[in-house]
Amino acid sequence: MITLPDILEIKPLKQPPHATITVPGSKSITNRALILAALADGKCTLRGALWADDTQVMVDSLQRLGFEVNVSPDPAEECNRIIEVIGCGGKIPAKKADLFVGNAGTAARFITAFVCLAHGEYKISGDPRMHERPMADLFEPLKSLGVDLDETGNHLPVTIHANGMRGGTVSVSARRSSQFASALMLISRWATLDIVVSEPDEQHGYIEMTRRMIEEFQPDYLIEPDLSSASYFLAINVVTGGQVVVAGWPRNSLQIDGRFPLYVPPPRIVSRLSDLGDSVMTLAICALFFKQPMQLTRAERMRVQECDRLHAMVNELGKVGVCIKEHQDGFTVFPGYLGELHGADIETYNDHRMAMCFSVLGLKIPGIRIKNPSCVSKTFPNFFDKLKQLGAELVDVKTGRPI
Repeated sequence: MITLPDILEIKPLKQPPHATITVPGSKSITNRALILAALADGKCTLRGALWADDTQVMVDSLQRLGFEVNVSPDPAEECNRIIEVIGCGGKIPAKKADLFVGNAGTAARFITAFVCLAHGEYKISGDPRMHERPMADLFEPLKSLGVDLDETGNHLPVTIHANGMRGGTVSVSARRSSQFASALMLISRWATLDIVVSEPDEQHGYIEMTRRMIEEFQPDYLIEPDLSSASYFLAINVVTGGQVVVAGWPRNSLQIDGRFPLYVPPPRIVSRLSDLGDSVMTLAICALFFKQPMQLTRAERMRVQECDRLHAMVNELGKVGVCIKEHQDGFTVFPGYLGELHGADIETYNDHRMAMCFSVLGLKIPGIRIKNPSCVSKTFPNFFDKLKQLGAELVDVKTGRPI
């Protein structure tokens, strides 16, 4: 993989790309599969598993909890791995562990619920942004089930004094994040939980992914390509007029972002809740290349992800000349004359999706410079290598040299 500078300029493509590319495995599926494998009885093999920051902290946490986890290269994709986990049938070997989850929401929420099955003391912490992200909607149902938690202000870090978990019916809110419901669903069989999601219309997308994975999980499990990551290459087709094909696109995907092709060209109104997942950010880039305004709605949870993604998108799109209006639950993009768009230094807020969205735009609009491009390591470490495969010229802004 290429070494990325502090600021990276994306040069417009000289001709539309025509290629077939692979993308790494789904982060959401990989981290769910790792928990299910640890809960299983005996060896599970995960193929096509994403190997990036968010999944590496999950593997590290399982190893610190005493699980045997073996990782080997996947010849089909540089940023995938074949991961073997020796499950312990709902038991957790280590009685004490300090666990670091970075800024991985899935790892933070899933591991917090997972260790409650054990008997021992577990401290879970993350990076500063993860310590700002909401956890109350997981802490409260865990407390109602008798779990002893030491936390301050309903955020990480948390110390869990685990003594098993009494079963029963528990209500969980998915308003801020569906990960709270998924965390409890993943352990429900071993904790004998009956889970009620308090916002029924929230039971879509990622919650449905969790339900299906619990039903369909096998000891030898193939993980789908990450279709949120794949959306950038479909957007490249919109932006450049190219024909980039994503290899291995599943027919009956677990991922809500498998619907992305159905939303190009973008409709007038798109819901982050019921239409698409993280790829709504990619769709906003696509909307610039069509005539109809696009309103993103029901996207409040985007304010508490890797950054306040609503404000970040509005701010950075405004920098390049886009007419965009921020709402409490989303934003509206008003496409204009493409010739009015111009280059800018793009702040990524240490958010991988900000970096990738604006890199796509840079393949058409001159002068797009991405700050901290290495933040893509969260879910797609070789993203810029893929752009180079398509003919993109990438320049270190500090030295002026191509990379």
